[in-house]
Amino acid sequence: MEFLCYHRDRPGSLELRGELLEAHWSYMDGFAKEMIARGPTLTEDREAPTGSIHILDLPDVASARAFAFDEPGYQAGVYRDVLLRRWRNVLGRTMWEFPGGDTEGDRYLVLGLGEGDAVDLDVPSGDAELIAFGPLLADDGVTWLGTAVLLRAPDADTARAVLTVDRYASVEVHPWQFGGRSS
Repeated sequence: MEFLCYHRDRPGSLELRGELLEAHWSYMDGFAKEMIARGPTLTEDREAPTGSIHILDLPDVASARAFAFDEPGYQAGVYRDVLLRRWRNVLGRTMWEFPGGDTEGDRYLVLGLGEGDAVDLDVPSGDAELIAFGPLLADDGVTWLGTAVLLRAPDADTARAVLTVDRYASVEVHPWQFGGRSS
């Protein structure tokens, strides 16, 4: 089962986040084989983290909850909230298999939160440079709750346009970068 976990930073937690960086990475090292994508969301100027996104394949909902809530930053109070949803890997690859690499251009997390009839279930046509793409689902793995996308785009408006925006209750766009230990 694939899951998206988005830990959103609590205001004023940047110093604590920095203190826990090695503990966070060590924790994530234990999930390296399960990881589909990972990395921090960033401020608009891309200078500071605002959250941490992880997409991974785990055995069940209980394992996903343990992953999200046992994370050292969560345990220490770095995060204000956690979005944890089932997810479907429509592209069938990891971020490390993205043909565009991990350094060139700006990257974004786009979250479309919705209800009712599902939208954007298929890979969009066009020139979108998708890194990860898939629907957000309820624990039953069937009920559609939105769509999550990681992509490379020239700006936030272009990133937002990958979704059918008027079909969602809200759409969030966050600067994002590939995560993990520096080489």
